Amino acid sequence: MQSTEFVILSTTIDREDVGRELAQEIVRQRLAACVQSSPVRSTYWWNGTRETADETLLAAKTTRARSGELKRWLLARHPYKVPEIVITPIVDGSSDYLDWIARETEPPQ
Repeated sequence: MQSTEFVILSTTIDREDVGRELAQEIVRQRLAACVQSSPVRSTYWWNGTRETADETLLAAKTTRARSGELKRWLLARHPYKVPEIVITPIVDGSSDYLDWIARETEPPQ
């Protein structure tokens, strides 16, 4: 299995509890094998004004094949008007870990 078959989908959210709920549901539905969350401080432009906000970063490890479904699922539930959704290919990694991602993201039967 080539490592480019795997990706990390990242997004930020303004409420830790909502991020935790999203992470739990993403994993429950096997849209990702793992979702890590961590607090971040974001500085960005919004409507011509520089803003700073405390957010929670979610990083979902999944397959490229499942990433489109995860993106659509997240866009339908994300509270932001313009959510950050960035998909980054995994260019290398432990074969055991990548195999685990593949197994854990197989759609439920």
